[in-house]
Amino acid sequence: MGTLRADLTALGDDPRSFLDDPRPELRRLAVAALGAAVNEAATQRRVIDLLRHDPAPVVRAAAAETLGTTGDAALVELLIEAGADEDPTVVEAVVAGLGELAAPAAVTWLIDLATSGAETLVREAAVAALGAIGDPRAVPTLLDLVAAGPPQVRRRCVVALTVFDDDGVEAALHRARDDRNPMVREAAEMVVGRPPDPAPAPPSTEATAPPPPGWTPIEIRSVEE
Repeated sequence: MGTLRADLTALGDDPRSFLDDPRPELRRLAVAALGAAVNEAATQRRVIDLLRHDPAPVVRAAAAETLGTTGDAALVELLIEAGADEDPTVVEAVVAGLGELAAPAAVTWLIDLATSGAETLVREAAVAALGAIGDPRAVPTLLDLVAAGPPQVRRRCVVALTVFDDDGVEAALHRARDDRNPMVREAAEMVVGRPPDPAPAPPSTEATAPPPPGWTPIEIRSVEE
């Protein structure tokens, strides 16, 4: 190992050479910097091994996200298995990877995750992934969550629902403009626009009552007169 500056320069030139570095932060950076090299068979096998066995959650999370960039549907089952990781940051990264793969095979698992007692960030990621995949099987769950989920999940649902053409979606998005949480209302207004301002009250048409009999106006004079 050289100095950190020199190592970072070398990592940028050849991230594969740092996949076995003893420092987890450099392994994480190396995985994230692979780019198209992750599609090379030997490199992909090493990244899969890091996802399954690396002791550092940040490295496992980076491996999940990087595998999601491959476009390889054969990795879906592998990622779903990795979703059993005990660290929620890894699970969130797995979900993000599945969203990038846009894999219909992951929809049932993502629905379960979105509706479970998982960490809120994981549930948010699952909702976002369901929107990215765009499978209509997710619509009933998203409609339920946009009405009754935690605030962060409701906000994510507003965005996820925009990709679906379903009779209940537009009505749900309009209702979200009246959500009790300002973040949810703002997201809904960005999607469907602000609700119209209430119409001004029409001018009164009541006639002015005539003065009572014998009434005369009082003339006010200046004290100087």
